[in-house]
Amino acid sequence: MSSSSFYLTLFLFSLFLLSINGQDLIYDTCKTSSQQDPNVKLQFCTTSLQAAPASHCANLKGLGMISIRLTRYNVTDTRCYIKQLLKNNTKKLDPYVKSCLDDCFELYSDAISGIKQAMESYNSKRFFDANVQISSVMDATTTCEDGFKQKKGIVSPLTKRNDATFQLSAIALSIMNIVQSSA
Repeated sequence: MSSSSFYLTLFLFSLFLLSINGQDLIYDTCKTSSQQDPNVKLQFCTTSLQAAPASHCANLKGLGMISIRLTRYNVTDTRCYIKQLLKNNTKKLDPYVKSCLDDCFELYSDAISGIKQAMESYNSKRFFDANVQISSVMDATTTCEDGFKQKKGIVSPLTKRNDATFQLSAIALSIMNIVQSSA
């Protein structure tokens, strides 16, 4: 075996071990989170974090930031989706649904700035502030979804997206709580 193939093998083995350790950290973190918070679903948590770039080589604090970023991406994408619904279906939309979508658009617009602030707060170890900011994102999803329930027979076109944002926010809060308690 040449020295270059030895080093290549050693490098690949190291990456494999990092991947296993990253998967273990993700699973263990999600398991703890799901046991401590009924809003965190183990499968959703592990799948979400494993799909994120760099999650397999992140430490616990890094997983916390990754979870906040995932929430940010979801909030941004949902806001864009709402904007498209409003733009493409203006004439077809029930006036009540349009009103709800307008409200949700505003809620998600505010949530984008809130999640950006949460990232800054988390990086600065101002966990209380980050907690408040992420909690406001969770409230926005609930308020958005509840708006559609105010009128009988109306079905929210955002239920899955609101639920995903809510769960991602819960994961971020739970990981942040673990980070705080392990510090």
